Amino acid sequence: MNPGLIIGEALLGLRRNLSMVISVVLVTFVSLTFVGAAILMQTQISTMRGYWGEKAEVTVYMCSPLSTTDTCVGGEADQEQIDKVEKTLSGDAFAPLISEVRLQSKEEAYQDIVDQLGEEQASVIGVENTSVDFRITMKDPRQSEVITEAFAGEAGVEAVKDQRKLLDPLFSALTVATYIAVGVAALMLIAAVLLIATTIRLSAYARRKEIGIMRLVGASNGSIQTPFVLEGVFAAFLGSVLAGAAVLAGVHFGVEGYLAERVPFMRPLVGMQDAAFVVPVLVVIGIVLSALSAGFAIRRWLRT
Repeated sequence: MNPGLIIGEALLGLRRNLSMVISVVLVTFVSLTFVGAAILMQTQISTMRGYWGEKAEVTVYMCSPLSTTDTCVGGEADQEQIDKVEKTLSGDAFAPLISEVRLQSKEEAYQDIVDQLGEEQASVIGVENTSVDFRITMKDPRQSEVITEAFAGEAGVEAVKDQRKLLDPLFSALTVATYIAVGVAALMLIAAVLLIATTIRLSAYARRKEIGIMRLVGASNGSIQTPFVLEGVFAAFLGSVLAGAAVLAGVHFGVEGYLAERVPFMRPLVGMQDAAFVVPVLVVIGIVLSALSAGFAIRRWLRT
């Protein structure tokens, strides 16, 4: 088997079917770009779940002078009610579950409102109308429901809020977007595989006389099939390289350049290191699928 001859035949086939090769490159590029996006989105979801899952707090809001819930009949929570909640949180029952409990004063709560709404709007509420609250960090965030059950309905407690539940809709939306990207990528990969197979069959048909002569002189099936497989692999390789470049550009300009500045709550975001890991995966997927598709197509054609 002469490597130079095989490569020359593969390049000749690419020139003869240039339009089809360009189609294969474009379809592979689009499909693998969606694959890369799906991988990065799943990585982003896992990273955010791990990061925010550990940092998510359960907040027990004590009654303020403005509270109107059934547990705040007496108005603002008195010191006895605050001490009771604090004693329960520091007790032996919650010790194995809680990593840290922080009591936030009215002044600190008011500053949070200022940070969120601005000084002008926060001044309408005033420091005197804010409430004391307990910020609780769980050792295992999945057990945060225990805090909610323990203090919901307790006298002097206005509400218990779990930050993890606020993040769940965001994670759900990202997961749905990942599934959509995977579905589109799967359809495009199927189209790429079929297009590669069609291209190889057309190339084989165009060179049917040459193949017949090679058979007559005793050429092996491997030496006949290899140039055609290389055609598909080369076209898919170009498409996968373009897809890798698109993924790198998307992360650099779209994630690190745009989202990092405008969506700070989504941090930590995927970076170039994650994108660099995805690129070789896309190249391998493109080469393997094209080699299998081209090999299967030419073997079937040679049997006919």
